[in-house]
Amino acid sequence: MSYKVSPENEKLRQEIREFAEMEIAPISFQLDERAIFPEDIVKQMGEKGWMGLPFEKKYGGREMGNEAYAIAVEEFSRVDASVGVILSAHNSLGTWPIAAFGTEAQKEKYLVPLAKGEKLAAFGLTEENAGSDAGGTETTAVLDGDHYILNGHKIFITNAPEADIYVVFAATDKEKGTHGGISAFIVEKGMEGFDFGTRYNKMGIRASATAELVFKNCKVPKENLLGEIGQGFKIAMQTLDGGRIGIAAQALGIAQGAYEQALERAQDRVQFGKPIAAQQGVSFKLADMATKIRAARFLVYSAAEMKDAHENYGMQSAMAKLYASEVALEVVDEAVQIFGGSGFIKGLPVERFYRDAKITAIYEGTNEIQRVVIASHLMPRKKKDKAEKKASKAAAPTTERKMEIFDEGSAQDRVDALVKALKAEGYDRQSVDDIFGPIGKADRLVAFGMGLKHAQDRKMMEDLAEAFGAVLSCSRPISEQREWMDLTRYVGLSGQKFGGKFYIGAGISGQKQHMYGIKDTDIIIAINEDINQPIFAESDYGIVGDMYEIVPLLTEALKNL
Repeated sequence: MSYKVSPENEKLRQEIREFAEMEIAPISFQLDERAIFPEDIVKQMGEKGWMGLPFEKKYGGREMGNEAYAIAVEEFSRVDASVGVILSAHNSLGTWPIAAFGTEAQKEKYLVPLAKGEKLAAFGLTEENAGSDAGGTETTAVLDGDHYILNGHKIFITNAPEADIYVVFAATDKEKGTHGGISAFIVEKGMEGFDFGTRYNKMGIRASATAELVFKNCKVPKENLLGEIGQGFKIAMQTLDGGRIGIAAQALGIAQGAYEQALERAQDRVQFGKPIAAQQGVSFKLADMATKIRAARFLVYSAAEMKDAHENYGMQSAMAKLYASEVALEVVDEAVQIFGGSGFIKGLPVERFYRDAKITAIYEGTNEIQRVVIASHLMPRKKKDKAEKKASKAAAPTTERKMEIFDEGSAQDRVDALVKALKAEGYDRQSVDDIFGPIGKADRLVAFGMGLKHAQDRKMMEDLAEAFGAVLSCSRPISEQREWMDLTRYVGLSGQKFGGKFYIGAGISGQKQHMYGIKDTDIIIAINEDINQPIFAESDYGIVGDMYEIVPLLTEALKNL
């Protein structure tokens, strides 16, 4: 590694720094406060050629290499980490696998507009049960004629729903497991059966769009298979190796921005007759911050340089991501401390940097996983023999839910079957004093999700709660995004917890965030028209059908018991 950036890359740094300070800095507070995706900024970045820095010129890129790309992410993140991660996810995650594994036809169709910045890319790997453990992928892809049919959900997808092109991973042969059983696909926004779920309201990087991907019999042309069938896990892991350089650069930029703010503040603020920078306690903080940032920068740039040289850089990118993200957390903490009470007030960049920094230690593989990756390079991994594998498989936890699903016969037949099952479970008719009573003290709960189309339709759910003798609740998006229920009424990981006897969820997909809030419930009942929704796998009983048809029938059946 040369310990000095090339003149070409230094010129790039100055260009991006000037653009970021002139165009992004004045609106960063507004973007963060209102969670606005900076569409116009991204368009300008594409026009300037910054969205395709590492890719070949023949495909519309700048062909400047990964060090230039890392510098770009760093400089944008120095001002606004949301813009930095938009660029990072577009380049490292969404576009790179097409450049590395795509056919010539795929590159012409997808890589060219992506490298030119005419379209935005994203990467769909993470699921409820497939985060750090990518082998837990439950989204499926089945070949049907000239198309693969995708079914499943992806969560925490950076750039969704703003991106146009998505590299998505799905199980094509579950018997083969991780190695050989997962494949990668190029999916376009607008393809039949492809939609978006919850858009997350995040603590930090709020101007970066993050949402769920929903695949319901999504038809993907078979020519959009990326790489070979069963090669998905390899593609995902190699993509993440490079993606960690981008996140490391983002963390580096956050740290650099926070340090510069703190240095300026320490030189300007006078206490006890002199700038606080002259106080040894503060000056030592600044010295440590600068030293750690410099060390992190060398790790980031050296990993990028190794990737450009086509060397094995997996361990180095993990080290860069691990160290840079932890340095960012340390630096922003000290920066806020130097600002004192002012650093705790919204509107100051250091307060935003403080919230933005945390995610860099989580996504692209948590820092715990980075240590696993690094250690695996340092020490050879012992292979399990057949007996160990068998024992490990036998020890895997299994669900205790009954998962009895009623999907045959008329709507009334399905309702009657559910009522019969409820009676067998000891259900008896009872009233409730207040359907808006305390959720945590209730014995029965009725909840509704995004399947409810209009606010006035809540009356239908209120009637069901009255008939069931239950209190009424909802999913988080209903209260947070649509504001159809008070924030105190949603159930989930960050909301209310329910551990009573009976729960009915209508029009709820069953994402883990929600299901965590009802994990101690005795009997879980699902009503959803899509049998592929994950709530059915977590339920004791379920009815497959339109909630607008099922709920009124169930309400009447319960009244007539």
